[in-house]
Amino acid sequence: MTKALPMFELTNDTNVNGVNSVFASSRDLVSPNFLLPKEIVPNIRLKMDGRSLLEFIPEATIPVVFFDPQYRGVLDKLAYGNEGIKRGKRRCELLQMDEDTIRDFVDGINRALIPSGHLFLWIDKYHLCQDFRQWFNGTQLEVVDLITWDKGRMGMGYRTRRVSEYCVVLQKSPKRAKGVWRIHDIPDVWREKVGTKKHPHQKPTELQSRLISAVSNEGDFIVDPAAGSFSVMDSAMLRNRNFIGCDLEG
Repeated sequence: MTKALPMFELTNDTNVNGVNSVFASSRDLVSPNFLLPKEIVPNIRLKMDGRSLLEFIPEATIPVVFFDPQYRGVLDKLAYGNEGIKRGKRRCELLQMDEDTIRDFVDGINRALIPSGHLFLWIDKYHLCQDFRQWFNGTQLEVVDLITWDKGRMGMGYRTRRVSEYCVVLQKSPKRAKGVWRIHDIPDVWREKVGTKKHPHQKPTELQSRLISAVSNEGDFIVDPAAGSFSVMDSAMLRNRNFIGCDLEG
């Protein structure tokens, strides 16, 4: 395996009137070429621990990572009483990550991302409100945006019923949008209904594909180390990107 350093082509971004603008549609950031070890085959469903997969990826080579951690914290705190019996049985049967495991994943993601690369972190309302910054303390990652996904169906809740999840947008330093983010019509509230027959944590393919287009080039590698339903693989292929991802269940 060869280790490549990230390459950048920095130009002046302009809008249609020739004025410097953060809303330019060009993307200057170029991901480096690199070789994958034989253990990591792109564009298939790999069965392995995502932390091991991240160790195989050369440092500073990936422009985009999606991460949907499996955590039970919200279920324990809400204590509905019938969770796992009548409600959310498939979700409860998933192997849950503790806080140390999530931090291990984020450390590996931080290492794999190119400078100014993006992590799209799926999170629920409980963790969003309780402060999840401890997951990326000590990394080069910083929150730069937030997208609310309106799932179009009613979920649980003692008071208000949950209809949304959240995609936190983090960027590895140096933080910049100009020359990196090239699609500017993605709303921060996204409505997309998905089924849950494939996986209880199925994510919106169209939203993920739009985000992939915004911050990567065709042919780039998109990584998901805890892939679940492998919706990110589907999203990457829709946009002519390559996918590297795995799940413990394959």
